Amino acid sequence: MPVAPPRSRPAGAARTSPSARRPVPPRRPAARSGDYARRMKVGRILLVVALALSGLKLVAVQTVQAAELTASSAKQRTTKITIAAERGSILDRSGTPLAFSTEASALVTNPRLINSAKGAGAAAYKAEMAAAVAQQTGGDANALLGLLNSDRGYVVLAPLADPDVARALRQKFPEIAEEKRESRQYPGGTLAANVIGAASWNSDDQKLSGLIGLESSMDNVLAGTDGYQIVDTAEGSSTIIPGSTRAERPAVPGSDVQLTIDSDLQYTVQRQLGDYVTKTGAKDGSAVVLDVKTGQVLALANNATFDPRNLAGADPKSLGNAAVTTPFEPGSVNKIVTMTAALEAGVAAPDTVLEVPGSIKVADRTINDAWKHGVEQYTLTGVLAKSSNVGTIMTAERVGPERFAEMLTKFGLGQKTGVGLPGESSGQVPPRSSWSGSTFGNLPIGQGLSMTVLQMAGMYQAVANDGLRIPPRIIADTIGPDGVKTPEPAPQPVRVMSPQIAQELRTMLMAVTQNGHGEQRGTGVAAQVPGYQVAGKTGTAQQVDPKCGCYARSTYWITFAGMLPRQDPRFVIGIMLDAPKGGTSAAPLFHDIASYLAQRDRLPVSPDPTPLQTLVVQ
Repeated sequence: MPVAPPRSRPAGAARTSPSARRPVPPRRPAARSGDYARRMKVGRILLVVALALSGLKLVAVQTVQAAELTASSAKQRTTKITIAAERGSILDRSGTPLAFSTEASALVTNPRLINSAKGAGAAAYKAEMAAAVAQQTGGDANALLGLLNSDRGYVVLAPLADPDVARALRQKFPEIAEEKRESRQYPGGTLAANVIGAASWNSDDQKLSGLIGLESSMDNVLAGTDGYQIVDTAEGSSTIIPGSTRAERPAVPGSDVQLTIDSDLQYTVQRQLGDYVTKTGAKDGSAVVLDVKTGQVLALANNATFDPRNLAGADPKSLGNAAVTTPFEPGSVNKIVTMTAALEAGVAAPDTVLEVPGSIKVADRTINDAWKHGVEQYTLTGVLAKSSNVGTIMTAERVGPERFAEMLTKFGLGQKTGVGLPGESSGQVPPRSSWSGSTFGNLPIGQGLSMTVLQMAGMYQAVANDGLRIPPRIIADTIGPDGVKTPEPAPQPVRVMSPQIAQELRTMLMAVTQNGHGEQRGTGVAAQVPGYQVAGKTGTAQQVDPKCGCYARSTYWITFAGMLPRQDPRFVIGIMLDAPKGGTSAAPLFHDIASYLAQRDRLPVSPDPTPLQTLVVQ
């Protein structure tokens, strides 16, 4: 077998010995057995400590911290969702809604996400979004664009949008989110706004809340009770996991509140009052219409009013309800107290003749009639019909301060009526213990005390209702979610005078409106309604000048309170005008309101002409 020739080396290569080709490992120093044993011992100790700590932690997690960790874990994956209760409606006496709620949506978005998602096209996209939202919701496109261009993570583009509009906008702009809300509707606008008030969305409570008026004072009844759901949600999301409901309580809708207000009458009285205030140049005015037999408020109007659909643009002075919150000195309409007390005490009768001078002195004060005259022979009816201050004080002196003070209380003066409206004033009657000698020269003629228009109307309701005063009420029923009506408790009637005295007073008050010749003419002729006998009383009271704290010479409260028809009254009307120019009477406004009532309710005309009564014995 041939032998292979040896390989040739490259020229110049050095020969290497076999021993040189194998690297020799360095020689390790001999291990010392003591060091090794120590390292092993330390390692075992560390391992035991680690195992012990792990065991202790495991025990703590499973025992001491178990409940806390379980609750924390459950909290992370469960959510409590509030189910808002639907707010009840406010209805008039026939069931017509004056305030009710509808479903609405708030449109919100995140401008930062739009910027990151749209990049260079964000500006154009936001401009398109602002224009579309403004067109569909009636918003301001420039203001919306300002919100979208802000560096915020949450902006509200429309607080209350129709759900259909919201859905359409979301389809076009997926970055818009929808928050469910409730929108309060006031179909009549200013109609009875001072009574109803207003409610708006409360973002903190996520529900409608009453702000003023009955919306505020009846909030607990209208609001209902919110419900809730406790559900599981996906991690990092508000998406509800189907079938994960752990607990649930349905919402209980709020109750409806039905008022005694008649919408048609309320509208007419508001319009007529507003027109008359404008015509007379008065600062303000109020009017009330009561049902004689029940004391229910059929209309309650203030010239200063507002539209709850635009609460932000309302004059703050118009947001109250002056007819129940703002008392005034009534003037001569208060003379009915003196006449009632005199007839009840038997110290005078309608045909009693008094020799009335042009002035009378009471303590340190001299009181004059509104016109100059010498000594005149006035009947008691004439004292009332001519509105003689002197004759009234002469009659009050026969009555005496104790009986007069008692009659003020019976008429409900100085006391709240309890009508059911927020902010009601009790008016002011000085306590009997504080009366001085001159006090009895003021109170009988309607100065030195104050009352609201509602209290004034309530006084004349007692006369119209055969002497039985029924405190006025404006809430008729509450209607629960189940449709069951709960009537408001009837107020306790107060006997002010006998039916006979009430009838005599109505006849005396009819003389106020009679159009006799010369001295036989009353002060309220303009209140007459053709075909009907009406009874009422005019009033003029000087206002206090705040600069001097004294009575002003040319600024007055003008009042009228009366009833229709005189024989069997159905309605009482009370009117107050604040500082009309020239001291204009309120009797023409009574005529307008009474004429509307007579025509609307088809009141039978009087079969007899209005009899003329003797006011001055000549």
